[in-house]
Amino acid sequence: MSGPHDLLVRYTFENPERAAAELRVALPPFVVAQVDWDSLKAERNSVVDPELRETETDLLFSARLKDGRQVLFYVLLEHQSKVERWMALRLLSYVVRQLEHWRREHPDSTLMPMILPLVLYHGPEGSWTAPRRVEELFDVPAEERELWLAVLPQFWYGLDDLTKQREEALRSRAAPALVRLVLLVLVYGRSAQLAQRMPGWKALFDEAYSAPNGEEEVTVLFHYLVKVATKEDKAVTVDMLVSLVGAQRAEELMGTLIEEYFEKGRAEGRAEGRVEGRVEGRAVGVLEILSERGVTVDDKARQRILSCTDLAILDRWFKRAIKATHISQVLDGLP
Repeated sequence: MSGPHDLLVRYTFENPERAAAELRVALPPFVVAQVDWDSLKAERNSVVDPELRETETDLLFSARLKDGRQVLFYVLLEHQSKVERWMALRLLSYVVRQLEHWRREHPDSTLMPMILPLVLYHGPEGSWTAPRRVEELFDVPAEERELWLAVLPQFWYGLDDLTKQREEALRSRAAPALVRLVLLVLVYGRSAQLAQRMPGWKALFDEAYSAPNGEEEVTVLFHYLVKVATKEDKAVTVDMLVSLVGAQRAEELMGTLIEEYFEKGRAEGRAEGRVEGRVEGRAVGVLEILSERGVTVDDKARQRILSCTDLAILDRWFKRAIKATHISQVLDGLP
């Protein structure tokens, strides 16, 4: 199952126009100048091991250089909470798999396409410090080190370390508004700084929302934020959504988001078709939403919710809880 990072990044950067914006920033200028960017297209050929799918997203793009040669861009988005020292070796194995696949598809070719590997990193534990050349991982004698390195297998990968970028730099990149917002939420979405910084992104949200398919695109961002933001910052996320789409539409969208957020806790009861399982799951969902919104629930109200066996009433409480600021707004007027 894909994690929230994978889903957000894959949705954003499988689009060639948005991927090109990232590649133009991250690749060496001489490469950028020689690529025919109109020819860029996504290739469906993942080589990441299935067990790493929760922590890494790999994307492959092909393009033509202006002289007609083909070039492949292999982009790995690194999600780990700490820097992976062995990334050069791991990425080398992925590139070798890509080339072996290409050779099987082109048995008569005598040359391989160039592959430019890139790591896009946004880990919360600090900047990227792992070696970017595989030869730096060998146990080389200190004496005549450079001579040894010259004869060892060589491999290099590019790096876009978002953790080293100032917020202003990410906001001003030459990229669609959605791409800039994605980069910002990857860096700050899980941090204690989100509530402080998000109001300053209002113009970017407005721009992204006004684009074709804008509501769908910003909703993907809110899906991500609901799943990764701290409990305290979820209210700021809701406020931003309300400012974009209005209270009624925000309630509809957030209802869907929160339903999905607590889906796991209710899945067993629904899967087995047990009414009691659905009732229990819905009651727990009401309490969890109120907790997320910072609404105080006293023991009497908690017991009332947990002891309710009427699914229709629980559904009404659930919908009220999405926008409630006091427990009375949930329970008053219902049995």
